[in-house]
Amino acid sequence: MKYLAMMILVLLSAGSADAQQKKQKATFGMGCFWCSEAIFNRLEGVTAVRSGYEGGQIPNPSYEDVSTGTTGHAEVIEVTYNPAKISYDELLEVFWKSHDPTTLNRQGADFGTQYRSVVFYHTPEQKTEAEHYKAELNKTNALGKPVVTEIAKAEPFYVAESYHQDYFAKNSNQPYCRLVILPEVEKLEKVFKSRLKH
Repeated sequence: MKYLAMMILVLLSAGSADAQQKKQKATFGMGCFWCSEAIFNRLEGVTAVRSGYEGGQIPNPSYEDVSTGTTGHAEVIEVTYNPAKISYDELLEVFWKSHDPTTLNRQGADFGTQYRSVVFYHTPEQKTEAEHYKAELNKTNALGKPVVTEIAKAEPFYVAESYHQDYFAKNSNQPYCRLVILPEVEKLEKVFKSRLKH
């Protein structure tokens, strides 16, 4: 009996390890990370989203550092997802349709290199998919202007301060959330209705 119980525990922990191995990461910069996080958190297959900074010259930057636009970091989200439930290509589709990738270092009223449109790829496959998708958008002139999204190899990711995490969920009544983030979330819910968490 004791042996059987041990075998069950071993099998359960192995299954848990397999589930962990199946999860993958994707990193996107598309302007203010408050909005990006609110969007990707709603997708089926996405298990975690963290706001942070990537692509700059100094280690462990603060929000104040990055906000100067001089550190080289972009505001990004690190998305953990289950590729059995949502593909990287689907994440790219949400990424490109949820911001304006034709404006250089700018999203709406936010401007500076910290707000640039960027894909930080984690694998050669992600690089190929992102480059192919961007090339198709430009080839078909899908957005009416050239896509200027940077595609770069993932660099050290620095988690943003705790008050930035789940910002929309915690501050949905604030003017910025109601006027800027909410319309983007509502747009996502219409365009990607079938891919949202239930």
